[in-house]
Amino acid sequence: MNPTRFLWTTQRKGRQFVSRHFTSIQIIVSYYIIMTIVSYILFTLPFFREPNSQVGFIDLLFMAVSTVSVTGLTTFDINSVFNDRGVILLEFLFQVGGLGIMMISTAFFIFSKKKITLKQRQLIMTDMNQPRLSGIVRLIRITFTIILWFQLIFGTFFSIYFYLSGYYSRWSEAIFFGFYQSISAVTNSGFDVTGDSIMPFAHDYLFLIVIMFLIFIGGIGFPVLMEFREWLFFKKKKRGLPFRFSLFSKLALLAFVILFVGGTILIYLLEKDHLFTGVDEFNRWITSMFYSMTTRNAGLQINNLADFQVTTLIVFSLLMFIGCSPSSVGGGVRTTTIAILGLYLYAFLKGEDNINIFGRRIDDDDVKKSIVVFMLSLLMCFFAVLFLTATEEHPLIAIIVEVASAFGTTGLSLGITASLTTVGKLMIALLMFIGRIGMLYTLMLFVPKETRDIGYEYPSEKIIIG
Repeated sequence: MNPTRFLWTTQRKGRQFVSRHFTSIQIIVSYYIIMTIVSYILFTLPFFREPNSQVGFIDLLFMAVSTVSVTGLTTFDINSVFNDRGVILLEFLFQVGGLGIMMISTAFFIFSKKKITLKQRQLIMTDMNQPRLSGIVRLIRITFTIILWFQLIFGTFFSIYFYLSGYYSRWSEAIFFGFYQSISAVTNSGFDVTGDSIMPFAHDYLFLIVIMFLIFIGGIGFPVLMEFREWLFFKKKKRGLPFRFSLFSKLALLAFVILFVGGTILIYLLEKDHLFTGVDEFNRWITSMFYSMTTRNAGLQINNLADFQVTTLIVFSLLMFIGCSPSSVGGGVRTTTIAILGLYLYAFLKGEDNINIFGRRIDDDDVKKSIVVFMLSLLMCFFAVLFLTATEEHPLIAIIVEVASAFGTTGLSLGITASLTTVGKLMIALLMFIGRIGMLYTLMLFVPKETRDIGYEYPSEKIIIG
């Protein structure tokens, strides 16, 4: 038999076997597992490492999971282990982990003008957490282009700004760290490659405002970015006509505003007579805004977290647990989940059967999914806290922050990551992975390819509640 034909036939049979026996979610999760293994192998190569740097298997595996999930938690000093080539490798992995494996691979197919099959479109839909196939490739193309343009434009801006402001004396350093900060902020990775995070910029308000904007771009959700782009072009072409945003975009923006404003006010009130004592009013508000934004997924910090009150750290943990919008670079239970739960509670208190907002009714199936995702995420994080309090010698608040940071793929820590036991590191790594793929997809991993409908319903009966 012709070797080429034999190879093609084997590949076709392999694809058919996978398609018949595994769901799209199982295939996507396997891709992320493979990417984690590949990342681990790359991290072991001397080409990306500083000479004589020694890191154990568990620590490198932890780093691989943290990178693919764009969390930012590490058990060693990145600056002393990876060289400049290693940092560039991290930037590439941030793109894969943040934007998604299918977005990166599909973008490659689009730009190389290769055909995208129906199965590939189904996998894209799963990886991007989209409800329908129509327009999925267009979403990839537009979103990928928008994200890259933001990284390029603001990477150039940071490079020039760092050099002219005197943060770096050489253009090579300014460009290197300028693009790193841009990519890190947009992908919400939060990795610290300098040893000080962005603490040297604590009073550089222009830098902080730009960083917050880039975090927003990465975390608001890819469909929102595409719809905003379409709105801009629509306004230019058809002035005076209304443009209708989807319910998802409206709900994602509403949840973002409420969480951002609410988080800012809470942090300000809690710390104005503590950490913010002796600080001018403008600095107080900027710092509060920054932490309200960065705790939702970016993991960047301009203060030592240990300086905050325990109550503030609990607020941080809550924001990290919530995370960003679905179909974004972030993790957590996602903002729309919390928004639907809040609307469900409001409708229940008003005695309404349906959840209505912005002239639309939220589907009952979405309400059920939100309740399941929230409850199981909460139970999982609660179990993780119990588990780590039994295996680790650290304060409870430090463990709560660590668990919330891992599940929300944020990367903030009170400095206990490196001193965790082996089982503690594995628990945190598992939380980071689940936070990246999402609790709903984690549950659906165990759903078989075909489920049988029993075809009938049992009679209902009331029970006493409360």
